[in-house]
Amino acid sequence: MRVITSCDEDIRAAAEAIKAGRLAAFPTETVYGLGGDAFNVSALARIFEAKRRPRFDPLIVHIADLSTLDMTAETGSLAPSLRAKLSLLCRNLWPGPLTLVLPKQPAVPGLATSGLPTVAVRFPSHPVAQKLIRYSTGAVAAPSANPFGYLSPTKASHVQEQLGERVDFIIDGGNAGIGVESTVLDLTEEPARILRPGGAPREAIEAIIGHVEMGSLPTHAVLRAASCAAPCAAPLPAPHSPGQLASHYAPNAPLFLHDAGAMLNLSFCPDEAYLFFDEETRGEWNMRNAVDADGRIFTLARGANTGTVDKTLEAAANLFDILHIIDKIKPSAIHAQKSPDAGLGAAINDRLTRAAAKRR
Repeated sequence: MRVITSCDEDIRAAAEAIKAGRLAAFPTETVYGLGGDAFNVSALARIFEAKRRPRFDPLIVHIADLSTLDMTAETGSLAPSLRAKLSLLCRNLWPGPLTLVLPKQPAVPGLATSGLPTVAVRFPSHPVAQKLIRYSTGAVAAPSANPFGYLSPTKASHVQEQLGERVDFIIDGGNAGIGVESTVLDLTEEPARILRPGGAPREAIEAIIGHVEMGSLPTHAVLRAASCAAPCAAPLPAPHSPGQLASHYAPNAPLFLHDAGAMLNLSFCPDEAYLFFDEETRGEWNMRNAVDADGRIFTLARGANTGTVDKTLEAAANLFDILHIIDKIKPSAIHAQKSPDAGLGAAINDRLTRAAAKRR
């Protein structure tokens, strides 16, 4: 494993590695991704092995040019209304933190899509990601660069700590700006449906294409026997897209999710950790518990006197980084405050809800 810079020469070296079937972790505007050639079955298998990811969970394929979308997606088979929405979304939200589920091209290996007839495609806005994709094969499959089910990485050191020698190159491009994964939007049928909230808020999508449905597990998901990296106790629902499993994005300690009122009623316990959404709630809780400052108390949105949407942007950027810090102090439990649903709040609550599901 080599940690390299984001200079052009180093990105080209990582791109050559991807073309040779190896893996490179790289920054995007959302989180760090673990990239391999989307058309190379051996490279795809290495991604699943490195992450210990169950093979029923599909990958996101990243492109770096709208002209290459048809390499992976069969857009001509979409209904005219959906093709019109696709055009609007590509024009207004790509490149950016939006993944689109579309009918797949036959050339995309079934391993990338977990045997589904659809493919999840994203055009990231991060310049390092774009260069890496263009310099390699034009289509890079890249889930988050962390062991399956654990905290997503927002900096190169997170990847190094969690994956180590399981990745060939790690491109250090600094902190990921958004801090939560992309929004996944199913465009294969009407109405369009958000399968995973993320970096593109529902409000922004609906401003462009009108009403969209919400649902992390669509009703047509079927039970399928899982081919897992480790043995599974029972069949699991086959996700229609990445990031839909009930338990995911989890720290090591059990996490309990509370609304603001319930959070304020908690009493301080010195071996537990507390994650507040904003400084106002934390300050009131501090006074109630006579706690001034402690290394086990954290706040996602530290800025004062900003609007709710601005606070959710800040909170999303800090979420996984703070959870990584909390992991290192090894609390017996984590108590986290829900975010308001505005802006990226839905994505924050989605990640915290899935993290809390691990303890059940």
